[in-house]
Amino acid sequence: MAGDLINVNPNALNSTIEFLTAMITPALLISATGSLVLSTSTRLGRVVDRARELEVRLSDLITTDDKNSIALYDKRLDTIVNLLDKVTTRSRILQKAMSAFYYGLGFFILTSVTIAVAGIFDIYRALPIPVGIVGILFLLYGSILMLRETWMATATINAEMDFTWTLAKTVAPKDIIKRYTKVMDENIEKTKD
Repeated sequence: MAGDLINVNPNALNSTIEFLTAMITPALLISATGSLVLSTSTRLGRVVDRARELEVRLSDLITTDDKNSIALYDKRLDTIVNLLDKVTTRSRILQKAMSAFYYGLGFFILTSVTIAVAGIFDIYRALPIPVGIVGILFLLYGSILMLRETWMATATINAEMDFTWTLAKTVAPKDIIKRYTKVMDENIEKTKD
């Protein structure tokens, strides 16, 4: 009995280790993709909340009776519409990215299944490779979309801060504005470059 434990067939052990190693790789990719799905979903939720907030601000602005009492009414209206356009575009990009990540997730799960089929039945041994590559390509596409959305998020923040600075220069006391004008104007110029 003890001799049977020591005399293990090394070829069987190697194929078992290869099989387990092959199964672990898609599992790691599945876990990483799940993290991407979660963070993208969170960003999408925040962008949708932001769009709803902007819609309320726009509605309040256009339904007000005394438009002349609102400082920089036209500029404020233009800024809100511009921001709404940006967050709407961001939400669409995030939806596409999340779809790409879900497709990638599906292909990584399919890769695990094809590895199991190839290992158990000793057929289609090369099939997991192209299936895994398709999953990786979906991850690449989703990541590119996320980069694009990040750039748009930065543009959105810059547009809002530019308006806020313009509003501050219009309504704040001049002695306060003088202290910050040079620094803020330099920062605005840097963001435009």
